Amino acid sequence: MIPKKYAPLLFGLILSGLMSLLVSGIATWRSLGLSPDFASLWIAAWLTAWLVAFPAVLLVAPLARKAVERMTTRA
Repeated sequence: MIPKKYAPLLFGLILSGLMSLLVSGIATWRSLGLSPDFASLWIAAWLTAWLVAFPAVLLVAPLARKAVERMTTRA
């Protein structure tokens, strides 16, 4: 198991991986359709997107948490 102190990093890794996989898949499909080389093009687009998305999530997540904290009240 992974130590709890790495939870935010692991969360960012999983979130950015899944979201970039989904978005790059949709964008690739919309641009090219289901071409014979769709899978390889999608994976290439996904890896590029993930390289940008992972650090972006790590930088933006704390700001998003603070914004949500300010916009919500405790029940």
